[in-house]
Amino acid sequence: MEQIYQILVWASVFFYWLLIAGVTIRVVLKRRALGVSIAWLMIIYIIPIVGVILYLLFGELNLGRKRAERAKSMFTPYLRWLETLNECEAHRPHHHSFLARPVHDLCLRRAGIPALAGNQLSLLSETNDILRNIAQEVKQAKSSINMVFYIWHPGGHADDVAHAICSAAKRGVTVRVLLDSAGSKAFFRSHWPDSMRKAGVELIEALAVSPARMFLRRLDIRQHRKVVIIDNKIAYTGSMNMVDPRFFKQDAGVGQWVDIMVKVDGPSVPILNSIFAWDWEFETGLRYLPDLPQCSLIEQHQHANHSVQVAPSGPGMPDGIIQQVLMLAIHQAKKSLTITTPYLVPSESLLSALQTTAQRGVTVNIIIPAKNDSLMVDWASRSFFNDLLRAGINIYRFNGGLLHTKSVMVDDNFCLMGTVNLDMRSLWLNFELTLCVDDPDFCEEMIAIQQSYISDSSIVSLEQWSKRSILNRPIEQFFYMFSPLL
Repeated sequence: MEQIYQILVWASVFFYWLLIAGVTIRVVLKRRALGVSIAWLMIIYIIPIVGVILYLLFGELNLGRKRAERAKSMFTPYLRWLETLNECEAHRPHHHSFLARPVHDLCLRRAGIPALAGNQLSLLSETNDILRNIAQEVKQAKSSINMVFYIWHPGGHADDVAHAICSAAKRGVTVRVLLDSAGSKAFFRSHWPDSMRKAGVELIEALAVSPARMFLRRLDIRQHRKVVIIDNKIAYTGSMNMVDPRFFKQDAGVGQWVDIMVKVDGPSVPILNSIFAWDWEFETGLRYLPDLPQCSLIEQHQHANHSVQVAPSGPGMPDGIIQQVLMLAIHQAKKSLTITTPYLVPSESLLSALQTTAQRGVTVNIIIPAKNDSLMVDWASRSFFNDLLRAGINIYRFNGGLLHTKSVMVDDNFCLMGTVNLDMRSLWLNFELTLCVDDPDFCEEMIAIQQSYISDSSIVSLEQWSKRSILNRPIEQFFYMFSPLL
């Protein structure tokens, strides 16, 4: 009996060693960023067995067989649709500014998406106005309404939008709504899903989280885009979820969420609609590619030479394209670079780019919320302050609520805005969307908003930061080790 017991013990030890060795080899062979691999190896070795299970659940970009096959088959037809835009009169690469041209070339070559001119852009920063405007546009819709959001939270003016889309569906407008399962869990537990479906709304719960599927696909991939398209003519996108801040996370102790959205009217709207169509087909298998934009563009158009580049990312799309766009923008800055982000957990390459940009004499400002709704991200962000401050980067901590705006302004002439946080999840994992705008009027509005954030912020000095509690430093370092996974 004792001999059998010893055999079982040695067999268990050998099996455990084989498991750890196999997963270690798998982590190394994936050839990801070094920090990501090291972080996963630490988890695997520090918490054996549990670490292996966590890696199998969250360590690799596993879409599941059906979604992976669907995404692969989708790319060619969508690329053909996008290629027809190269002949559109609104495609004017010869008019692009020095800052916009490399971004356009990258997006065109990697994703087939051209930048188009002739768009009328309206920047909205008051959340009540944003929700009222969307509800009003929905009431006037004639043929179609397409929406995709990470979070839809019932209450306040968000309910006004819900009532409006139910009324639109009842009068015969085709209404499609795609909501992330995890982000919109409060919505799916409310009465609204039944009300919408009874009204004729096509409502889909994207990337549903289920324990039964945990080993079939990665559960923490999120549909993080925020887009509304009305009649393939008007679109809204930006950082704001379908929530009324007065009714959302009021007990989190971070204040109301502060966001921006941009209203787009012009030839770039069908491109945004094609991104929605991609997400819809990825989730349902049903294809609804939109009509191509009308490309009659007269020289007298106010924005005839001002382009908008749509840059999407996510599983099934070209890897890391938004990080590449961001890196291009940062490295091209010659005078100033201002970034707003709620979550500051940069990758190694992004951190290096920010430091290098500041060290070559560019004024680099980063605006983040003073209080964050994620404890882990908050501590991980602080772990980067020393490196950023020593490089000469200005860090502003916004005191007016949870600053959720995601924006980048380069030399006061070229800006990025959308759904992307400066963390690994946004840059490498989630479904995201960025607009790259080459329009001086729009940039002027964005500068004014960023300056209003700075005026309501406290700047962090290196001297002040070096005097923080010595007890905070090991906590920062602990979360820094796992920052590549946040």
